[in-house]
Amino acid sequence: MTLNTEIHTGVGVSHPLDPLSREEISRAAAILKDGPAAAESFRFISVELREPDKELLRTGAATLREADAVLVNRAEARSYEAIVDLDSGIVSKWTKLAENVHPPFMLDEFAEGEEACRKNPEVQAALAKRGITNMDLVCFEPWSVGYFGEDNEGRRLMRALVFVRDEENDSPYAHPIENFIVIVDLNTGEVVKLEDDQAIPVPSASGNYLPKYVGEARTDLKPISITQPEGASFTVTGNHVQWADWSFRVGFTPREGLVLHQLKFRNKGVERPVINRASLSEMVVPYGDTAPVQAKKNAFDSGEYNIGNMANSLKLGCDCLGEIKYFDGITADSHGNPLTIENAICMHEEDDSILWKHFDFREGTAETRRSRKLVISFIATVANYEYAFYWHLFLDGSIEFLVKATGILSTAGQKPGEKSPYGQTLNNDGLYAPIHQHMFNVRMDFEIDGPTNAVYEVDMEIPDHNPTHTAFMAVDRLLETEQAAIRKTNSAKHRFWKIANRDSKNLVNEPVAYRLIPTNGIQLAAGDESYVSKRAQFARNNLWVTAYDRTERFAAGEFPNQATGADDGLHIWTQKNRNIVDQDLVVWYTFGMHHVVRLEDWPIMPRQNIGFMLEPHGFFDQNPTLNLPSNDNRTETTNTATCCTTDK
Repeated sequence: MTLNTEIHTGVGVSHPLDPLSREEISRAAAILKDGPAAAESFRFISVELREPDKELLRTGAATLREADAVLVNRAEARSYEAIVDLDSGIVSKWTKLAENVHPPFMLDEFAEGEEACRKNPEVQAALAKRGITNMDLVCFEPWSVGYFGEDNEGRRLMRALVFVRDEENDSPYAHPIENFIVIVDLNTGEVVKLEDDQAIPVPSASGNYLPKYVGEARTDLKPISITQPEGASFTVTGNHVQWADWSFRVGFTPREGLVLHQLKFRNKGVERPVINRASLSEMVVPYGDTAPVQAKKNAFDSGEYNIGNMANSLKLGCDCLGEIKYFDGITADSHGNPLTIENAICMHEEDDSILWKHFDFREGTAETRRSRKLVISFIATVANYEYAFYWHLFLDGSIEFLVKATGILSTAGQKPGEKSPYGQTLNNDGLYAPIHQHMFNVRMDFEIDGPTNAVYEVDMEIPDHNPTHTAFMAVDRLLETEQAAIRKTNSAKHRFWKIANRDSKNLVNEPVAYRLIPTNGIQLAAGDESYVSKRAQFARNNLWVTAYDRTERFAAGEFPNQATGADDGLHIWTQKNRNIVDQDLVVWYTFGMHHVVRLEDWPIMPRQNIGFMLEPHGFFDQNPTLNLPSNDNRTETTNTATCCTTDK
């Protein structure tokens, strides 16, 4: 039997939450081009499903099939939002955005910006003065310009960091051209500014990791075979997935990448809602170096780059292993043409060690059950870094969100012999990598047994009356308003948060709930007066809770590219201080990786894991996995008595 086989299915449209098909993207673009976006100067930032109102979905009422589109008119340097009714073929809303609003980069703007830099005579002359004349080996890496108090005069800008290769396939990150920055106007294709400060010798030592440079691969590792002779345990109908007691829908957007919809758990024959919608909301990567080039490095990889558009086409045996189900990512190019990212999302099962076990020493009997998890993932490459995003669903109702960061460090140059206090020196030739953070925010529209939920903060406390000096207990505190729910982690108090439905009670008459275990709950290191902190205020705190509003979608606001952070985002919305007790709630969790670079991260970084857990907390009346079979892992070589249970 052939194992590890692929099951490839394109995205169809059979449900109101299914992403737009290729045909629908083409139709939306054609409607816009026949209407307000007829000029050749219009370019498409994104075309995606406008998700129906969730109340209509909940009641089963009829919904419209609509597309949200964001466009740029390069001729007038202005951006637009549109809603397209695909059923009637009309543009139902057309909004001209303010002059200072700049949507995310388009994919082909990376290549266009690099080409503008490469062909610019001033850039060529400046590089020649540094002894670099082969422009084919120069790499101009597109970065957002951020905001640092300067008026961009309405220009849509790209900031190019510059590196050089020794030869084709050489890793350019070993050879940064420090203190050399090119600013490009993406609408006009012009180089508008060249920052050419004090030259530092370009590090020349190699930083390659490809097999032809590394040498022969080791041969002492034996194969590990992942086999499911009877196939995978999940069933997929269109974008709907059923696995064990879990059911959900798979979505994909240019901004977020993978989205999970209508996540439910079947308990005692009843499908119980847990989360209505969950996705990556935003991320920011601020650098802690004060050097001129490095101090301005902070990337909002979701809101500035559309991280979903950067999803990889995943490969069996490399990115995913086992009995795989793939979902394509359907997006649009800058001209409104449908673009398919094949195998953008991977889904498979993994063994997960023991789930529960007990050896009864009195009777000499043992019971063991093995855990497994369903893994739904996508991987995006954002210039030098790779981010792999994983949702893990477990048999006991637990949920994990995990980010696996790998790829190549964003490097900098220093004078040979010097050691920057703000980073790790990587070799003796002037190469170092600055300290930085990877901060993520996940948006979760909870529906614990329904849309009316509340949030408690749970701390460990020592009671005043403690005669044995051993007492401690968990104390719940109801978070009543949005301002009260802006919270930080506290490991000294073993803090976690509980999302509960106070109208739905468990066996002991307590509200059913899930708890958010705040692992990797770091905060932004940059000071509050810094520009990046003002723009990424979501990363100053770990927990935010808002009353549901469909327009409040992204933690740093709708358009963080070149934005000041003064008028959009979680810190603005929560100023309303809405009631969040027994309401339709959205929980936002910020977590991250404080990346103190090490030598082992070079020339390519071993995977680093960052994430958090959601666990049932009184959601069930008892362990929901008592019915798992005891011979789950038996093979042909196993004895007739199973390995997971002992009968006396």
